[in-house]
Amino acid sequence: MEAQPTASHFVDGDWLEDTAGAVIESRYPATGAVIARVHAATPAVLDRALEAAGRAQADWAARRPVERGRVLLRAAGLLRARNAELARLETLDTGKPIAETLVADAASGADCLEYFGGLAAAIGGETIPLGRDFAYTLREPLGVCAGIGAWNYPIQIACWKAAPALACGNAMVFKPSELTPLSALRLAQALVEAGAPSGLFNVVQGAGAVGHALATDARVAKLSLTGSVETGRKVYAAAADGPKPVTLELGGKSPLIVFDDADLEDAVGGAMLGNFYSAGQICSNGTRVFVQDGIRPRFLERLAARTEAIRLGDPLDPATQMGPLASDAQMARVLAFIEGAIAEGARLVTGGRRWGNAGWHVEPPVFDGVTDDMTVAREEVFGPVLSVLGFAEEAEVVARANTSPFGLAAGVFTRDLARGHRVAAGLEAGVCWINAYNLTPVEMPFGGVKASGFGRENGRAAIDAWSRLKTVHVGMGPVDAPF
Repeated sequence: MEAQPTASHFVDGDWLEDTAGAVIESRYPATGAVIARVHAATPAVLDRALEAAGRAQADWAARRPVERGRVLLRAAGLLRARNAELARLETLDTGKPIAETLVADAASGADCLEYFGGLAAAIGGETIPLGRDFAYTLREPLGVCAGIGAWNYPIQIACWKAAPALACGNAMVFKPSELTPLSALRLAQALVEAGAPSGLFNVVQGAGAVGHALATDARVAKLSLTGSVETGRKVYAAAADGPKPVTLELGGKSPLIVFDDADLEDAVGGAMLGNFYSAGQICSNGTRVFVQDGIRPRFLERLAARTEAIRLGDPLDPATQMGPLASDAQMARVLAFIEGAIAEGARLVTGGRRWGNAGWHVEPPVFDGVTDDMTVAREEVFGPVLSVLGFAEEAEVVARANTSPFGLAAGVFTRDLARGHRVAAGLEAGVCWINAYNLTPVEMPFGGVKASGFGRENGRAAIDAWSRLKTVHVGMGPVDAPF
């Protein structure tokens, strides 16, 4: 079951090892067994990666955009051809079920490479008529960029950052989470095989110190982080010394609102997707499920029945529907939230215990009677903990939903589409779903407001985050000077 990579890093188009760096162990969350060991990047590795990225970026930016697009399209094809292999690697590294990683990880990363590969040739500016004169704008690359990933969707997050960055003519040094260091290396390898110049996309391992080094290095023109609010604040503060632009995709405590007229099965399914997929380890999860009083008893009955039917087990078994949490520390954190919710008066409807004798599994709990002031309703759990809160009226629930300092996502289930649009407009969130939840096609911009971060990933909006705008004014007549 080992998944040891050829080397710890992928720099300047090839594998690179430096055993002077601290050892990082990747453990299979289903058993706790070590499946790989890598070394954190030393200053020498970081220097080599940034120097290589600088050289590659000049070459890459000089190429025709359509040529850049072809490389991304070929890389997308390689990920798809290797999807089964990459899915198994992601399952070993993250603990997510193979049934999920086959469709939601490298496959979605390939979609991202394909989308921005097709968009690369269309990245341009505009012409602005000014009477006799005119102006035009240009979209230029930023230079060498840094990406810092999270442990829940390692290869997908790497693609979400690399694809638009490279499409715009940038190079990147990417640091995956120290918990899940493996799959980003395979993306770097695929890009080189697809024709990217050596050093265009480099992967270096490490924890916070390596991320800080990237954030403060003068050679880095932009940072993009997916992670916790705490980490986001540190990265943002470090980048401010540059200063350099930053995209932050951080945590959430998102509301999912179910009105009395909603389709019951759809609403229950949306709540489960928004809390239990990836064992609840998704930043946009709708962990505050507001259910209108008239439908709440039936909603809880169906939710409990469907939750109790979830198949936990070996993530490599195709029949498994929910795997373990990513680490022992994360499991302990989730169990502490469950105990705290019970202590604060929430009613445990089902689940909530550690499952099995090995690994970091938790039976997904459903809580009823949760109030806005409870810890489980205020803080991000990042685990499969679903909290149901009651409400009576539309204006009330929108106001309560907006009291959170977070603002990543929100959902509304109702058959009244006018109400659905009205409520979505009133919610303070970067992404809203109506009669759906947690669908993130690459064509759609994704990102938060308030403490959940700023900037957008995916969609055409990502081009703004990975390029800079230059304005050129063209004088077409004599200069009219007052002196």
